[in-house]
Amino acid sequence: MSRDRESNRLTARVGRYAKVGTNMGGIAAKMAGSRLLGKDLDNLKSAQEIADALGGLKGPLMKVAQLLSTVPDLLPPEYAAELAKLQASAPPMGWAFVKRRMRAELGPDWQSKFMDFGKDPAAAASLGQVHKATTLEGHKIACKLQYPDMASAVEADLQQLQWLVSLHRRIQNAIDSREIAKEIAARVREELDYKREAANIAAYQQMLAHRPDIRIPETLPELSTRRLLTMGWLEGEPILHFKEHPLEDRNRLAETMFHAWWHPFSHYGMIHGDPHLGNYTVFTDDSGKHPAGINLLDYGCIRIFPEQFVGGVVDLYMGLLEGDEDRVVHAYETWGYRGLTRETIDVLNIWARFIYGPLLTDRVRPIAEGISAADYGRKEAFQVHKGLKELGPVTIPQEFVFMDRAAIGLGSVFLHLRAELNFFRLFNEQIENFTAEKVASRQQAVLASAGHAQLSA
Repeated sequence: MSRDRESNRLTARVGRYAKVGTNMGGIAAKMAGSRLLGKDLDNLKSAQEIADALGGLKGPLMKVAQLLSTVPDLLPPEYAAELAKLQASAPPMGWAFVKRRMRAELGPDWQSKFMDFGKDPAAAASLGQVHKATTLEGHKIACKLQYPDMASAVEADLQQLQWLVSLHRRIQNAIDSREIAKEIAARVREELDYKREAANIAAYQQMLAHRPDIRIPETLPELSTRRLLTMGWLEGEPILHFKEHPLEDRNRLAETMFHAWWHPFSHYGMIHGDPHLGNYTVFTDDSGKHPAGINLLDYGCIRIFPEQFVGGVVDLYMGLLEGDEDRVVHAYETWGYRGLTRETIDVLNIWARFIYGPLLTDRVRPIAEGISAADYGRKEAFQVHKGLKELGPVTIPQEFVFMDRAAIGLGSVFLHLRAELNFFRLFNEQIENFTAEKVASRQQAVLASAGHAQLSA
């Protein structure tokens, strides 16, 4: 068996630790000293110091930091704001480096497999970069090439995630964030495996095949490996280019995105866990003036849920809609909340009513009123935090990390578009005749067909 020279290597991890360990240690000592002397921490100053310490280290840690900044109520607002400024992308690999990487993935004659291969990256991300190329048959494709030593970098950076979580527990004691750290670590590790991402793409092709206005890229297995993912190139424009279009156009985009997110979840227990604006582009009709649909991009962060979790989402919605408190409590217990009191339920319901609010009234409305996309959910998160701080630490089940993050991201897109839709009817169409058993059956079938069974075997 050939040795994987880019597996999780100790030497690469040690070098990674050294780049941030000194700065992080100094900040930790300063914070510990402040607490020992009974001084209040300056959140803004501490947040800026942490951002400075992390700012010189590109790659996975930037992705982790940005994930932390977008999970509602995980960090104080000052920390979330500073971490959100960090750039997730690493410096691009030069052409000589790219050629070596491509040779390692496709062999010494790799260039003969393409009619053309762009020397400069068309896009960069936290774990790799994308090159635009052309197949021998003349088809435009996207080649997503992973940076070297990413397995080692991810493991080293996840150790820093543990540091950040430990820091959070010192600052705020309303939420036990260990389950959140566990969830982020699991998803970031999954993003290393491009064969898994290819299987995710295959699953989404099946789940959304009924909607021609949602385009999923085709994958080219013969030009893909665990660290190289080759897909068809989807032409499109940034979604914000359409924010000044007529309401009809903006509503069409919002409805399409609602379906692209909620249909896979309500029918198959799967979500696109990274719904930021860069992961969608828009293709237009023949006139080139009006949006015809969306291109759904980047399938590294796909969360697959057990059917019981999906059932809890529906139970909580129906409990709130019908005023059935027993069903609300049952939903929380299904998700793993224990020892619930009346007070804890009331606090949790603040967030539940915020997330479900637009889905509870049968009328055309915006997703929220009088609030910017950047502030969406912040006020409610503060209220929840304040309430939980008085009641004692609450452990948030790890499944909620990307569920909440995705819901906030999706709502922010609707706010950017200033869409006005009947979200009640759109959601109820998705849960019509819902049963958890149907979700389990569909999920098992689509994952097996997409190749997930082979990956986990």
